[in-house]
Amino acid sequence: MNENLFSKIGDLSRQARRSFDARARQIGVTRQQWQVLVTLRRNEGVNQGGLADLLDVEPISVCRMVDRLQEADLVERRPDPADRRSWRLFLTAKAEELLAQLRPLADQMEAQALEGISPAQRDDLYRMLDTIRQNLMPRSAAGLVSHG
Repeated sequence: MNENLFSKIGDLSRQARRSFDARARQIGVTRQQWQVLVTLRRNEGVNQGGLADLLDVEPISVCRMVDRLQEADLVERRPDPADRRSWRLFLTAKAEELLAQLRPLADQMEAQALEGISPAQRDDLYRMLDTIRQNLMPRSAAGLVSHG
């Protein structure tokens, strides 16, 4: 059977998650925890609603995840100066230490996944994936109009 690009990407993504999960469990981290922590590292100061959007999950699910991470001293809620009903989320020093432990696991997994692929081929792969991502990003209405 001839698979399409997105079927292959989906399979690769699932396999990568399973592989990383097995590695992360060695240091006591669940998939949900590392996804939240990595997303927060990239978007520190986001509120819970924004984090839910970034993770593509319901806000109530994020609230529960953040509650558990806060209890584990991995995430800190700070009042939002612009909205007293909202909280901004920040990583703690303990979370940074945990992420530092996860980095080598991710690097090892990437090295394993790219075995047999030359540096030039890797550069091409990353460039192609960036192009695909850009092609799938929503285009602004102005961009659509100006291009016909």
